Formats: sequence, structure tokens, C-alpha cells
Amino acid sequence: MITVTERAMEELKAILVAIGASPDEGLRLLPTDAGEFVLGIDTEMSADQVVKYEGYKVLLVGIEYFQTLNGKTVDCKDTGEGTVIFVR
Repeated sequence: MITVTERAMEELKAILVAIGASPDEGLRLLPTDAGEFVLGIDTEMSADQVVKYEGYKVLLVGIEYFQTLNGKTVDCKDTGEGTVIFVR
């Protein structure tokens, strides 16, 4: 199971609000060729782990990534270029 910090949930919700996401949409963790994850807008699939925050589906994690992300935490930090969301 993946954990999401309160601060990260706030930032993810802010992204959804900023893009005008519908109630059915959430942010999905998607892998890159570099072995990292990025966020993309998507809808919930039946086997997803769904993290909800204040009525928003702030994070969708596909069953195919449960093993890879088990025990990991989604967090964020402020940088000179803005807030960065990361998995640790």
C-alpha cells in the first residue's frame, strides 16, 4: 500500500482544482522510461488503489504498480522552482 502525506494530498487536490477536473477524474501515477513516475489525469479503474481527500480522488495507483510502490510514500517539498511532488 502506498501512503500519501497530508501536505501531498493538499497539493494533489490543488492540481485537480486548478485543471478543473470532474468528480470522476483523479491523478494517476504513471511510469516513465527513466524509472520515475509522473502524474496524469485519468478515471478510476476497478482494481486501483484510490486515495481520496476532501471529496477528490487525489491519487490513482494501478494494480500493476502495487508491488513496486508498496511501502512507499508520496510527499512534496518546496524548491526555488515551486513545489515538487515525489515518491520516496
